Amino acid sequence: MNFPTITNRKLRIAIVGCGRIAKNHFGSLDKHADNFELVAVCDTNPAHSAPYANQYDVPAYTSMETMLAQHKPDLVSLCTPSGIHADQATLAAKHGVHVITEKPMATRWADGVRMVKACDEAGVRLFVVKQNRRNTTLQLLKRAVEEKRFGKIHMVHLNVFWTRPQSYYDQAKWRGTWEFDGGAFMNQASHYVDLLDWLIGPVDKVQAMMSTTRDIEVEDTGVLNVRWRNGALGSMSVTMLTYPKNLEGSITILGEKGTVRVGGVAVNDIQLWEFDEPRDYDAHIQNANYETTSVYGFGHPLYYKNVVDVMRGVAEPETDGREGLKSLEMLIAAYLSARDGKTVSLPLEY
Repeated sequence: MNFPTITNRKLRIAIVGCGRIAKNHFGSLDKHADNFELVAVCDTNPAHSAPYANQYDVPAYTSMETMLAQHKPDLVSLCTPSGIHADQATLAAKHGVHVITEKPMATRWADGVRMVKACDEAGVRLFVVKQNRRNTTLQLLKRAVEEKRFGKIHMVHLNVFWTRPQSYYDQAKWRGTWEFDGGAFMNQASHYVDLLDWLIGPVDKVQAMMSTTRDIEVEDTGVLNVRWRNGALGSMSVTMLTYPKNLEGSITILGEKGTVRVGGVAVNDIQLWEFDEPRDYDAHIQNANYETTSVYGFGHPLYYKNVVDVMRGVAEPETDGREGLKSLEMLIAAYLSARDGKTVSLPLEY
């Protein structure tokens, strides 16, 4: 498919949803001010959009449709509840506007497929934010996997031991709901679910069990067993009930010729890096570690750099809609497994 490129001017962008994650998007636009022009902001609550409208001297809207009609931006960033991404992406596509959507791209499989189809038919790009892939630690891990330094990978384990108090879910009615939010796997740990396919390869089967302690619809705790098509086995433990604060976001890979553990609060600290054959970059492993002030990491500006390069016609998208569907498929499979007490095989549909 041939997509239009924009090479002779700044990319005109609007941000929809001015809540918790939006500041990472505004910060990314600041860092790429040479390439982006913010033309408008939108939020159903004017109190949320007003500070950004004032700071950037742009109009604020409560209706996305009105904003699109009046400003005709090149791109729109969706920082809204996950359950409404599909309708908003479809609306943007109808207006011929390229879409950047926060994770997860949708809360339902059919919605994710609908987003990809709508953007395809309109000839616009669909970018799904997976900023954790840009973390220096995970880039090194990806390199080691691609160079086949592990040999055959035997076992993989991920922990996401974070905390989200009841007050977090009480901030808004959509939080902690199946329709708009999804639970610990789909919302907070979705970037870790993304690593399963991105690092290790296509998943064959999943088994999950989940529980809920907070006063919410969805799970706040769960375990997931995974079998990959290449024969590797793995597991993932996720909870939002850690006392008293976020403790760990980690991945451990055990292979025939290598063992790596990347830990810290948000995969920001390479704690073990052992391979049978050394490489020149092994000496610099510690340089990749960083102090993290946020579980979001620092990947958003790097993600936006890829968006710029794609729109300029000099790169391919790191994570487009189809790539986003891979982790959504895994999430839906995990939820089906937990609900029915069964092993679920992928792909979900042919």
